[in-house]
Amino acid sequence: MNFEVYCDESGLEALTRKDAHKFTAIGGIWMPAEFRDTFKTEINAIKEKHNVKGELKWQKLSPAYLDLYADIINYFFDKSELRFRVIIIESKTVDNIRFNDKDAELGFYKFYYQLLHHWIFDFNSYNIFIDYKVNRNKGRVNILKKVLDASNLTSDIIQVQALPSDESVGIQIADILTGLVSSKFNNEFSSKAKGRLIEIAEARLGKTITPTSKWVEKFNVFKINLQGGW
Repeated sequence: MNFEVYCDESGLEALTRKDAHKFTAIGGIWMPAEFRDTFKTEINAIKEKHNVKGELKWQKLSPAYLDLYADIINYFFDKSELRFRVIIIESKTVDNIRFNDKDAELGFYKFYYQLLHHWIFDFNSYNIFIDYKVNRNKGRVNILKKVLDASNLTSDIIQVQALPSDESVGIQIADILTGLVSSKFNNEFSSKAKGRLIEIAEARLGKTITPTSKWVEKFNVFKINLQGGW
């Protein structure tokens, strides 16, 4: 089966400045490729309902747009074709000097690998789209694809492509859900609307947003342990 994955991150600065946030989050939306056109049409219909034409982003959420973002959250939970996975990284445990040769950018893409690899299953094909950013090493995205290829021999990683978020509705929805989880873990809310949206998501989940097991399919939260041990 052919899948598409759309990814974004929140609190990235905490990987280099540990006082910026307690946690960094990298998240992705998984969907069957055949669902993409329906997904785009239905998300755009929600935007039209609320008379919104611009990019959807967690940082844009304010009380004036709460109903719009609530509809987006409910849409995600209503659609069996959509799944979400997010990796949570505790900033104080990240040691780029010891493990990444002082290269925080390398560390970031290692975390991207951890997000993606564990949800790539045998005999499927994957097109992966990540939020575009300017990298010091221009080959980072290609290297990520090669490493995913090498570690998933019975699956086909068709591409890993960086796209500007304003060109991808999938990346925008990944941004909202990733920002929501990041704010929950960091206990950071710049508006009451964000706290309310988290409440809406937790009501649909039927529980508080906390780390889950690998096999939770709809809303998977992977809090990575970088300290070793059991």
